[in-house]
Amino acid sequence: MTSTQDIILLGPPGAGKGTQAFRLATRLGLPHISTGDLFRQNLREQTPVGLMAKGFMDRGLLVPDEVVCEMVRERLELDDASSGSLLDGFPRTIPQAEALEGMLRRLGRRVDCVLFFDAQDATLVERIAGRLTCSGCSAAFHARFAPPKVAGVCDHCGKAGLAVRSDDTEAAVSARLVEYRTKTEPLLSRYTKSGQLRVINAEQPIATVENSLALALESN
Repeated sequence: MTSTQDIILLGPPGAGKGTQAFRLATRLGLPHISTGDLFRQNLREQTPVGLMAKGFMDRGLLVPDEVVCEMVRERLELDDASSGSLLDGFPRTIPQAEALEGMLRRLGRRVDCVLFFDAQDATLVERIAGRLTCSGCSAAFHARFAPPKVAGVCDHCGKAGLAVRSDDTEAAVSARLVEYRTKTEPLLSRYTKSGQLRVINAEQPIATVENSLALALESN
């Protein structure tokens, strides 16, 4: 690998990107940059962009590119991202991918690898229905597949009150999958042609997916 590592986690909602991103970020020493987390942070701080994003997220829609790109650009320029980043939920569209290439180019970097989490819709719906997120450190859990050691308490930061996100309702999930198929799947062709795409079978158990990701990165 190069001295910096900018890695994209790509896949539909519910494919397990958040669960694996937390593990990868710890192992690689890279900041986990989640656009969802960025927007929720802005919402907590009552910024205009946060309130704007909430309207889209609550309806299960993707936030417009111009809003997303500026937030990601600022995040990539922070000191903790100087050695690279783990991008989760970005890019989601071709224009976002082009914008990211420009951001990294100005930093003297490029996308090193795109890890695609491949899973069927039935699996995605089942996973999302029981998904839990820590409001403290954003660690991901699942009521059935990956429950916390103590019910309602985060294994990582110890904060109580794991919750279901407002955009994880059945109606919102259906809308997000339609958006994903229309706007995000075209990225697969782009990254396949560039030789950056690595396909991961996300239907496997968490530990098996983690091993598959490690092998994919070692071969990069």
